[in-house]
Amino acid sequence: MLLRFAPCIAAAALSLIATLAGPQPSWAQTPPAPAATSPAAEPFAEDTTLSAKTIVYVKGSGVWDSAFATISGSFKKLKAYIDKEGLKTDGPPMTIFTQTDDTGFQFQAAVPITEAPKNPPHGDIAVGQSPEGHALKFVHHGSYDELDNTYEAITNYLDEKRLEAKDLFIEQYETDPVTADGKKLTVDVLVLLK
Repeated sequence: MLLRFAPCIAAAALSLIATLAGPQPSWAQTPPAPAATSPAAEPFAEDTTLSAKTIVYVKGSGVWDSAFATISGSFKKLKAYIDKEGLKTDGPPMTIFTQTDDTGFQFQAAVPITEAPKNPPHGDIAVGQSPEGHALKFVHHGSYDELDNTYEAITNYLDEKRLEAKDLFIEQYETDPVTADGKKLTVDVLVLLK
């Protein structure tokens, strides 16, 4: 997953964001989905309900060519904070994409925790709630660079089904984005629906 973010994923993500409209939901999150035994056994689009969870997160921005390196760096920072404070995690790490364009994106790298830290974080780490609401889950297996194909398929699915999505999307990492082999990932893409 330490591969460069393919520029075509920017176009796919922009296409997805272009289909999204409406106000951003308040911070909230999803319970982790159990991993499927094989990719063939998974439905393409699975209905799910995201429940609000307490998260620690880092806000950031980046460019598509180095997106994964940027995101991984944020997760390394969060891991160091979680380990130092002795916090217990409550689900897989996620990237919440809040804004995208042709050249870059804004995001929150977040990790769900069982309870808010006794000593609030300082600096660029914050505590909040993850997105919540009705969503569709799309599972990606493979390299981070190949996510563009998944985003194109998601956009086509939403268009075909005439579904309206909210203006953010989430990548939830079933494989650790800090230590995983960048070519062997399992990423849940969560699209919140209106």
